[in-house]
Amino acid sequence: MRGSCERGLPAVLTIGFGAAYFHRPLAMSTSPPDLSRLRIDRDDAPPSGGGSRGRRWWLFGIAGAGAIAVTAFLLAPRATEVQIAVAEATGGGSAGGSGITANGYVVARTKASVSAKIPGRLAYLGVSEGSRVRKGHVIARIENADYRAALQAAEATAKQIDVELVQARRDLDRARTLRADQVIAETDLERATTRVDGLAAQLNASRAQSALARANLENTNVRAPFDGTILRKDAEVGEIVAPSSAGGGLTRTAIVTMADLGTLEVEVDVNEAYIAQVRNGQDGRITLDAYPDTSFVGRVRQVVPTADRQKATVQVKVSILDRDPRILPEMGAKVEFVRPAGDAAAPIATVRRVMVPAEAVNRGPNGTRVWVVEGGKVDARAVEIGRTRGDRVEIRSGLSGGENLVVNPPADLEDGAKVRVRT
Repeated sequence: MRGSCERGLPAVLTIGFGAAYFHRPLAMSTSPPDLSRLRIDRDDAPPSGGGSRGRRWWLFGIAGAGAIAVTAFLLAPRATEVQIAVAEATGGGSAGGSGITANGYVVARTKASVSAKIPGRLAYLGVSEGSRVRKGHVIARIENADYRAALQAAEATAKQIDVELVQARRDLDRARTLRADQVIAETDLERATTRVDGLAAQLNASRAQSALARANLENTNVRAPFDGTILRKDAEVGEIVAPSSAGGGLTRTAIVTMADLGTLEVEVDVNEAYIAQVRNGQDGRITLDAYPDTSFVGRVRQVVPTADRQKATVQVKVSILDRDPRILPEMGAKVEFVRPAGDAAAPIATVRRVMVPAEAVNRGPNGTRVWVVEGGKVDARAVEIGRTRGDRVEIRSGLSGGENLVVNPPADLEDGAKVRVRT
């Protein structure tokens, strides 16, 4: 607010609103106001709208940064999910101050995969895993209605021929009496004799057919070959079974797998460098991986008279003298061969053997290698393989044991790729 006084004009009050100034006379006057004195000052710049536009650009910037972050996350390489297995040190052995030790597995010396003698559909299965059976016990049965009918037909035929033979022999006796009385000719007697001989031969053939039909019927019964325990069922009721596979994977060759658990022993591979220190009848202490705090008494049953040139080992079979129901086939075991008193042979350096699953070994144009998982990434490592034992392969060089290996690696797996272990 400001006042001004000009010549010939009354004092006026100037009121400013923003950029506009209104002049009002201070003194009261009866004359009408002079509107020509009102004016708008346009020298001041109008208020700017830049603040609103700045906020819009700030929001656009945040949205763009978020889109870039999401795109980078989606395009970033993701970890491949894999399944792993541990490379285990096994086989070979070591000789220390107390004796030689070697690793191996529990096996049954008497073991069999029991199958049917004839092909057919399995109609009955009377055992399961863990069942104890005696020699000759019927384990399973093949559908046998046709074989039973064939036996009945053969027996009926044999019975019929037997009846005819009895009558033919009566006729022969009568013919001989009549011939003696000169009632019939010599040819009639010969005909009666021939009939008896022919029926006797037919009866023998019919009885042989009956025996064959009876054997075929018996072959539909699958019996235990020895006293033992059922380890695994390989077929179920309704499946087609045969002595040998022919023409497809739907035909089962074995019905059950059984073993005599009284013949359990441990098979170990002893390095040929100190096999001379192991002999038949030598005592040993057996320790199972499942029960590391318990040892069992063993004795060397046989040193196999041949060596494996790939592994440079000799197989030794050790009988288990302590019968224990906890000992099961295919368990991992360690045998320490007790050195006889007075045998002060010098210790021999150990030979370490590494066994891995066969699915972890990749054979390709770049050689044989395995994928080792370290720190969430995979490392392609070249290895040298040895003998295959079941589903495991010996690694002669490239691994030291304890490594985590990728099982069934994807075809597009690359060296250094990130992986995530499947749980």
